[in-house]
Amino acid sequence: MTATAPALAARGLHKSFSGVPVLRDVDFVLRPGTIHTIVGENGAGKSTLIKALTGVYQAESGTIELAGERVSFDHPSQAQDAGISTVYQEVNLVPLLSVARNIFLGREPRTRFGLIDLGTLNSRAAEVVAELGIDVDVATELGALGIGVQQMIALARAVTTEATVVIMDEPTSSLERREVDVLFGVARRLRDQGAGIVFVSHRLDELWELCDEVTILRDGAVVRTGAMAELDRRSLISAMLGRDIAEHGATSFSEAPESESTTAEVVLEATGLRAPGRLHDVGITVHAGEILGLAGLLGSGRSETVKAVYGALDTSAGQITVRGSRIRRQSVPAALGAGVALLSEDRKSEGIVPELSVRDNIVLAVLSRVSRGGVLSRRRVDALVDRYIDRLGIKLSSPTQLVSELSGGNQQKVLIARWLATEPSVFLLDEPTRGIDVGAKQEVQALIDELAEKGLAVVLISSETEELVAGSARIVVLRDGEISETLTGDEVENSRLLAALVDGGAASDAPSAEGAPSPDDAGDRA
Repeated sequence: MTATAPALAARGLHKSFSGVPVLRDVDFVLRPGTIHTIVGENGAGKSTLIKALTGVYQAESGTIELAGERVSFDHPSQAQDAGISTVYQEVNLVPLLSVARNIFLGREPRTRFGLIDLGTLNSRAAEVVAELGIDVDVATELGALGIGVQQMIALARAVTTEATVVIMDEPTSSLERREVDVLFGVARRLRDQGAGIVFVSHRLDELWELCDEVTILRDGAVVRTGAMAELDRRSLISAMLGRDIAEHGATSFSEAPESESTTAEVVLEATGLRAPGRLHDVGITVHAGEILGLAGLLGSGRSETVKAVYGALDTSAGQITVRGSRIRRQSVPAALGAGVALLSEDRKSEGIVPELSVRDNIVLAVLSRVSRGGVLSRRRVDALVDRYIDRLGIKLSSPTQLVSELSGGNQQKVLIARWLATEPSVFLLDEPTRGIDVGAKQEVQALIDELAEKGLAVVLISSETEELVAGSARIVVLRDGEISETLTGDEVENSRLLAALVDGGAASDAPSAEGAPSPDDAGDRA
């Protein structure tokens, strides 16, 4: 590569789905030794551009250059072999294999008989995770670990490929702050070694902390590219949205409901929830029109609590009552029948069905309601689907478009539409704004407010303390599967919540699996 050749470049890329352009003659240049961010609203084309650069999609026109040489990738493996390593937002590894196997998947050291040399494999993997500050046994099955730790293992895999280009697509969405610091350290080290880094994040503050250059996409086209330092927050968001805005923070919830919401009807009451190694006598009460926040660090039991309420976690004890009626048998069908809906934090494995259309994904939970004599009524389906597409502002070419072709934010809206279609009394929201841009985040936050105003009982989990404080009437803080504190009234403010999270829950400086060899912490994170 010559001194002036880009590490990676796209020239005039054009890509469409079902005749709708999603990339419009995009030019993108990643210089070696820089960290370059791609930003834009959900649906702006960020993920499509990354997939076009890495062989997941093939552009209809335009060219791609790697180290000054024109290339064409028909499959992601070709891009990886050429020196492009990608860390995806949704971990794309093999959960049933060990940490070590995943780090060196397809590149395992072999014995002279052609068998995998497990001793050497585990030794090399242990060196890699130790260098990254990840406290985990490399012989542990990956699927037994929390999402945040899995994301760090995906980063470890990328580092070991010695790539000249590393693409990080929302790598921090599942990480604690201490893990983010480790990731940023790795990114800076790779940059200083001459690699080109593409970094995508919806956490805008991270962009100024880490990135050197920025490319802004809107409606599939580049609207600005240049030095990150030349933009302030307002200018960046205005360019993303295509309109001038007032300076605003990370959240846009209306003011939290006043304390009198706790005098309203009790819609959800869960008491004495126990799950071996996960929950210990957890109880929550949510009133009509109330947003109850659940907060906690890695392994605290936030996700396990809502899964227990939803019947998706085996419990050894506990009682759940919805609008005064006890759910006799804790199961997902029973919870749905009682009016409980859960938006899972992991939309890839526990949410969308990628092989189905947007239309089919929305109606999955209400098939009986849109059927006659066991046969789907097209009229009822179309009416329901059109109503929620319009209400949530889902951007798509048509309801028959594959949901996997939508942006992350629009996929999230499809899932919200699915559960709203069940007309729930209780809506459990686990990281509803994870991995979506500032515009879509505001829309989702406003929708949550609207649901509460209409009388729904809402339970909100978020890794962003500001989001919990802005949106919640009360906040229950969990630690090690137990409720450690409940914040109400004037206590619901950011510094008080941070103190509640940290006090007594000593965090080490290095990322930790917090008991990673067991599955107890899976599905929970900071």
